[in-house]
Amino acid sequence: MNYHRYFNRAEKPVETCIAGCGAFGRSYLRQAQATPLLSARIAIDLSGLEAAEAWREIGIDPREIAVCESTAEIRTAWNAGRFIAAGDASLVGDLPIDVFIEATGHPEAGARHALMAVERGWHLALVSKEVDVVVGPGLSALARQNRCVVTPIDGDQPSLLMGLVTWAEVLGFKIVAAGKSSEYDFVFDDRSGMLSSNGRDAHVPELANLWSMESQGVLDVLSERSRVVSAFAQRTVPDLCELLIVANAVDLVPDRPDLHAPILHISEAPTAFSTVTDGGLLGGERRIDVFNCLRKPDELSFAGGVFVVVRCEDPTSWEMLRQKGHIVSQNGTTALLYIPRHLLGLEAAISILEAGVHGMSSGAECPKPRFDLAIRAEADLQADTLLTATGHHHSIADTSGIAVPGSPLGPRRPVPYYLAANRRLLKPVAKGELIRCGDIEISEDSHLAKLRCKQDQMFFGQEAFAS
Repeated sequence: MNYHRYFNRAEKPVETCIAGCGAFGRSYLRQAQATPLLSARIAIDLSGLEAAEAWREIGIDPREIAVCESTAEIRTAWNAGRFIAAGDASLVGDLPIDVFIEATGHPEAGARHALMAVERGWHLALVSKEVDVVVGPGLSALARQNRCVVTPIDGDQPSLLMGLVTWAEVLGFKIVAAGKSSEYDFVFDDRSGMLSSNGRDAHVPELANLWSMESQGVLDVLSERSRVVSAFAQRTVPDLCELLIVANAVDLVPDRPDLHAPILHISEAPTAFSTVTDGGLLGGERRIDVFNCLRKPDELSFAGGVFVVVRCEDPTSWEMLRQKGHIVSQNGTTALLYIPRHLLGLEAAISILEAGVHGMSSGAECPKPRFDLAIRAEADLQADTLLTATGHHHSIADTSGIAVPGSPLGPRRPVPYYLAANRRLLKPVAKGELIRCGDIEISEDSHLAKLRCKQDQMFFGQEAFAS
């Protein structure tokens, strides 16, 4: 595709505002300054001073930055052509924004910003997966009513995976599986027997004997790899979250509620992510999953990229492609097609321009709440426990994420993970049980809960609020 030709309809640069100046936000703001079809002069963070620091970090002259605390200050700064730094998104409502980028990663703030954007008729680039997985389909429906769109972002895996899946479908490939690699590789040094992942190191010499699946059974090797590296996290809530966003957008389903999440070399993916009848893990086709990339220090990373596994329906063509270096399974029935990267805000412009220039989302036109990310107790939890979400992965102690069929909120229904985050348990929950809506304290002013109720009414009608 010729991207210059695709976007040449733009009469002026697309005007953007970003909320959330963390790693993603900073990378977007920096790259946007080099992108001719984008204008990025408005940044919102927890405070105007923090937003101003983001501008300074990407090289903006401090004299050109205006820290604003009122609509009047923002209008004055805008008219003067300065870079705006604010701590309140509601202050920018009068500016001529085309695309609002929600990248706070905060469920409540993100829900408030997202609703504000679509109600104003701005296109919404929804980076915050914590919002998308709970209310993404509802936001998309509200946006359509207001003649704007909600789009995921190229640069994050959900959008890239939706693109790869639909590309494969347009070409007529039969999809067996699709997914992503986890964020942090498992890097093994066979000379020392040390395994490293996400800043953690452990002596695991047994991996040397489990390096290949060719001389042993696939399932046996994968099970043993998982066992010998049990000290390392092999499943994370963000991975499941992102894949459920994709499952709500395209016709893919998890093979198991917590995903298989095998530890694989890149070359092993089409073998592992094939059906049981073909010697793999999956109970059927069109499954969605994640793998932990196992490699040596000098081998290439999958870098949190995305993949599809397709059926090799023309053995002659695939044998030719295997000889050219494409990755085909051990028995030749499936093949791996993949994008081994996601560049965060550095490539976000593609989705933002698609929304701002063409009024189109890079995701599904009409996503549906097919799955929820629920929360399961991994230990006995006492009443009054605060379900504090911490760290980059928003982990909640003694819990895990699990996929369940989408349903409306109700006292006996599983509560969405990010709706439970940072809320207090009203009653004890036993180990192995799902936490339910009636188990937690949800305040009446929760923006996320209000949006979810709107979504439930849209998609479940009279079923909403059922027990």
